[in-house]
Amino acid sequence: MTKSTETPLSGARARLLALSQERGASLSSLSEMLGRNPSYLQQFIRKGSPRKLEESDRRTLSQFFGVDENELGPEGSSLKEKSYIRRQDDLTPSYVDVPRLAIGASAGPGSLPDAEVVFDAFKFSRRWLTEQGLEHGQLSVITVEGDSMEPLLNDCDEILVDRSQRAFRDGVHVVRLGETLMVKRVASAGAGRFSLLSQNLAYPPVNVEADEVEIIGRVVWKGGRI
Repeated sequence: MTKSTETPLSGARARLLALSQERGASLSSLSEMLGRNPSYLQQFIRKGSPRKLEESDRRTLSQFFGVDENELGPEGSSLKEKSYIRRQDDLTPSYVDVPRLAIGASAGPGSLPDAEVVFDAFKFSRRWLTEQGLEHGQLSVITVEGDSMEPLLNDCDEILVDRSQRAFRDGVHVVRLGETLMVKRVASAGAGRFSLLSQNLAYPPVNVEADEVEIIGRVVWKGGRI
């Protein structure tokens, strides 16, 4: 009889499986959202390999599911739980107004952007922004249009975009291709080229030269109706 290599589910692995089932998001699509191979999260949950998720992966998944990052790890870490007495400063919330722009970023075939008109603002916790490394970010909120980024981003979701000048890394970005504003997963394709990828596999990848596309900013948060 062959002995199973699976380990009992507990902690972060059990929580991640439950969240994926509640949202109806497959483990393979979530793995691809992280820029990993399709079996990455399946192996993490079923075989405990890797032993714990990397911090950047936990952050991306926690933002996608709208849960605290600690619910997804670190599992098996020797880090002790933080314990401290709150200062009065900790009890006084501080917020940053982030402008909502009258712009739609296409998650479909593409659309022409309207003028960058501020019509409202979201209040984000200053502490949360600091924890996400966004305290000095050039932030704005725009709307997703179309279905090519489902299930990660849905039509009419609002996304927080960091337009700060940072070193490029693969991830979900708002880009301008010609006169078209789009939200896509952008991956380096080598030799001065990028691949613009959709989460919805009904949309094929678009390969472009680096000088053909302008990367406006990285998508760091989303909000939308359930």
